Amino acid sequence: MTTSAGVTSEFSPDYVTARANFRKMAERLQWQHETHSIGQTGPDGENLTIDVALSPGDDARPTLVLSSGLHGVEGPFGSAVQCDALLSWERSAPPVRVVLIHALNPYGFAWRRRANENNVDLNRNFLLPDERYEGSPPGYADLDGFLNPKSAPSPWEPFTLKALWMIAREGLPKLRQAIAGGQYDFPQGVFFGGIGPERVPQILGEHLPRWLGASRAVVHLDFHTGLGASGTGKLLIDYPLSESDRHRLIDWYGPHGFEASDSRTIAYDSRGSLGRWCRATNPERDYLYACAEFGTFGPVAVLGGLRAENRVHHWSKSSSATVERTKQRLAELFCPSSPRWRQQVLEGARMLIAQSIAGLQSIAPAR
Repeated sequence: MTTSAGVTSEFSPDYVTARANFRKMAERLQWQHETHSIGQTGPDGENLTIDVALSPGDDARPTLVLSSGLHGVEGPFGSAVQCDALLSWERSAPPVRVVLIHALNPYGFAWRRRANENNVDLNRNFLLPDERYEGSPPGYADLDGFLNPKSAPSPWEPFTLKALWMIAREGLPKLRQAIAGGQYDFPQGVFFGGIGPERVPQILGEHLPRWLGASRAVVHLDFHTGLGASGTGKLLIDYPLSESDRHRLIDWYGPHGFEASDSRTIAYDSRGSLGRWCRATNPERDYLYACAEFGTFGPVAVLGGLRAENRVHHWSKSSSATVERTKQRLAELFCPSSPRWRQQVLEGARMLIAQSIAGLQSIAPAR
């Protein structure tokens, strides 16, 4: 899908293109636009920035926040959703206030990593003031040798067989919690939460209250890929739900449109997540946050890709062709090139955005 000015809402091939498309669309709509540098550079020396677009109008209205790229390699999908939404609002202005946060992890987006420049999974880095950056889920230390071998990946390693054996022995929910819950003891390991707040929590802590303005009702969709059946979307909730929260989610998205962290299917409990931080740091607002997760490939394939890329990043001395092949595989795992998949997930995202706007419209604006 391309506008007459040549601005595409399709999936961008890289971070620089995605950022340029986002900026052009925000400019065409004459939305307020901000850039926030993270102090890092991309593969071609470009300054890496988080870009924010704010719709014009009364900042006391209910607000829809759409964020992308917290896990960098998932950025092409979230960016496509945001540009697609901007294109639709070019024809008809959104009936609520909108805040778009583009590429929360521009380093991972640009370098095709899930983690940032410090190997930090940013969705494990948003700890609250009374929480410490230490510890690991039960079982992670026992899996360290399997998850994070200190050697370059080998095509002859029977990773899939090992993973399937562990799933059969321990069960997928238990392994998922042990692996993905967030660890703070293995800095070169997958799902590392960091040793302190990274630049992104600092930027959000400084600017998010201003972006939200006087709005007292907020729905925040943070777009992700990798979990669930291919092409299907679901809202994942990783904080305790009140009865009113649960009823609202059912009313707005349907009884099967969301999943809480106590589910035994694809969700899991995690530390340091963006959602819990947003809720805790905005107690004066009615803040409904959800990770909008869209499935790609099976969990074994996704973990294998993450594991291989992490090994290449830390331990590989092999050719650039091997590194490139591993990076391309990771990008495909989190943003498949299939036109059918891309059409399906964009349609799913449009539905979630429409449901969120309809829900916000049912809330009277603050007076």
